[in-house]
Amino acid sequence: MAPMPRYLIVRSFEVSEDAMPNVGRRSREVVEEEFPEITWEHSHVIVGDTGTVRTFCVYAAPDEETVRKHGERLGQHTIDDVMEIAGDVTPADFPPLPA
Repeated sequence: MAPMPRYLIVRSFEVSEDAMPNVGRRSREVVEEEFPEITWEHSHVIVGDTGTVRTFCVYAAPDEETVRKHGERLGQHTIDDVMEIAGDVTPADFPPLPA
């Protein structure tokens, strides 16, 4: 069986940083109750100088449409972009060349 596609979702939120724990809980509830085929792997949260909250989230999901439907159910944000992840690398993947 082929692995589940993974997506990077870029979001801009309509709520302050203080409200984000509630948004995170709600996102998890929506996944668990309505979209069990999705796995929320992790998110990076960025707070801009004006207090604007953006997130860069990694989800495994059957397709982009499912990711967007989850976002619609979550609300309180705009999805700026959804990109399928081709792969992951770390510095360990690039050892120094022999001298």
